[in-house]
Amino acid sequence: MAGEGEEALAAFVALHGAALRASRVPTQYWESLSRKLRGEIFDAGDYFGIMQVEEVDEEEEVDEEMEEEFKKKPNPGNGPCFKVIVTNENGLQASNPNSVFLVDHAWTFRVEHARHQLRHVPGLLHRMANLMGIPFHGEIPDEGSIEHVLQEMWKYSQTYQLSQGTAEEKVPVWYIMDEFGSRIQHSDEPSFAAAPLFYMPQQIAYTVLWPLRDLETGDEVTRDYAHGETDRLIRKCVLLPWVPAEVLDVSSSTPEPPDEHYQAILAENKEKLPVAINPPVYAKDKIFKVFTDIPQVLNNLTHPRFVFTDNEGEADILYNFSHFKDYRKLSEERPEVMVNQFPCENLLTVKDCLASIARRAGGPDGPRWLPRTFNLETELPQFISCFQQRDRRGEDNHWICKPWNLARSLDTHITNNLNSIIRHRESSPKVVCKYIEEPVLFEREDVGLVKFDVRYVVLLRSAQPLRLYSYDVFWLRFSNRVFSLDDLDDYEKHFTVMNYAPGATLKQVHCEDFIPLFEKQYPEYPWTTVQASIFKAFAELFQVATSKPAPLGICDYPSSRAIYAIDLMLKWDTSRDGKRIMQPQILEVNFNPDCDRACKYHPTFFNDVFSTLFLDETDNCHVTHIV
Repeated sequence: MAGEGEEALAAFVALHGAALRASRVPTQYWESLSRKLRGEIFDAGDYFGIMQVEEVDEEEEVDEEMEEEFKKKPNPGNGPCFKVIVTNENGLQASNPNSVFLVDHAWTFRVEHARHQLRHVPGLLHRMANLMGIPFHGEIPDEGSIEHVLQEMWKYSQTYQLSQGTAEEKVPVWYIMDEFGSRIQHSDEPSFAAAPLFYMPQQIAYTVLWPLRDLETGDEVTRDYAHGETDRLIRKCVLLPWVPAEVLDVSSSTPEPPDEHYQAILAENKEKLPVAINPPVYAKDKIFKVFTDIPQVLNNLTHPRFVFTDNEGEADILYNFSHFKDYRKLSEERPEVMVNQFPCENLLTVKDCLASIARRAGGPDGPRWLPRTFNLETELPQFISCFQQRDRRGEDNHWICKPWNLARSLDTHITNNLNSIIRHRESSPKVVCKYIEEPVLFEREDVGLVKFDVRYVVLLRSAQPLRLYSYDVFWLRFSNRVFSLDDLDDYEKHFTVMNYAPGATLKQVHCEDFIPLFEKQYPEYPWTTVQASIFKAFAELFQVATSKPAPLGICDYPSSRAIYAIDLMLKWDTSRDGKRIMQPQILEVNFNPDCDRACKYHPTFFNDVFSTLFLDETDNCHVTHIV
């Protein structure tokens, strides 16, 4: 039997050891944890009990100890308050290898599915309302109760992320522990630690709970809701959902980060900058050998000056789908080889970096062409101060939370709930941007006035001197429902990326058809004027992105060329002289964009791109020179 137990433990550690180490679960508990998971042993009831704490009348004498207890409440003034205490008559010894406990999860969800589940999963709304102290009477879920749970759930939710799988499967998972786990209160000096563990054999997650010290009968079970945060101001911000506070004394100004910030990004990306080289000169009639792994290029590049090769070592042009890292080696050994990327271009294509460098154009609040953006990792207090100031002034406070580096609107959430934004910081690195509350809308005959966004493909020929072109065709994406500033989790109302949304209609309008329709709806705003303001924003963006040497800016490597897709919206704004204008809002810049539609409707697309970037010939190419 001992051998069997050792084998089971070894198998358990092989599967879960890395996760347990990352969560700092002491090794002394691993064997017992493995046994409890295999046997589904939930024995917390033998050691702990839930106790209801009575509300204290304000007029009554309150001693300091009771006041401290009251401060530990997760949601003051919201129904009865509970705490968990040790009830075992022998107390609990941290050195006992059996002092580790499984906590079940009452609800597991992804944010975009939460409302649907509360509506349709039998008993879920009732259980969540009871757990959160929300009055709910009756059998049929009503929208008011659902909304209340969706607002309150950020005080109870925890999160984890799967490390393997598709982009969709890696979207953070949120969960609410059962009634026992959810009633464990916060303390700055916790008696227990807790961490989620995804148990592979059952494909299910539990929370693991273990003591940080010995406890006696009657001692309270607490955990640190801001675990791992040591900075006092950050802890105050992270604990805001449970301990309301004002952060108005912190400036909401966000100056550009120091140089060290960009040095750290370069090191983290493991990118090696090139040595200085002279710009290569090529014969006028040279035929360039292209090495690429991009099917759209292989299938559509037919220009006679380019031929494909399977041998990377003999290529004149490397046109790679994935990020190129070792520019130093390339510049030293093959400086004449051109590559379809620039060193440090992530300053454009990663959302937090884009916001940082844009401040060179617009000061601490950013330029007019970029929504006000905060990095939740490094600018949380400034964001909360901004949110609370706007709240005080009665200004719109809808924000959109986006991961730094995911496309297709994955894990992207619109909310006016401060607690939600603070908690989203825990799941993956995110920025929060001011949501465009007054977008320029487009009248769809079949729907009504909807949101739309525009995608331009820009071609960066060189960084120093800056030479930037735009492809003459742009692409449009539309929402499927009439826009209004409500139903914030209604994807087809607030988002435009429909080609990945199951069951969603994809509305397609060619830019040549769009322009007359747009000008008919907005006769005072000719598209040439709108596009001029869009190109002005692009010019400013690339000017600031290339204004400083790498890694503070895009590296001016003479053998680099690139195409990017810039997604933007238009919003209503007021010019300095009081006129109502359509202000471009750059949403994101995409590296190596999907050019499937471009190739399908414009067969010369890659011929034009390659001719502009690699031959320096733009005659008869469908491009416009921006800078």
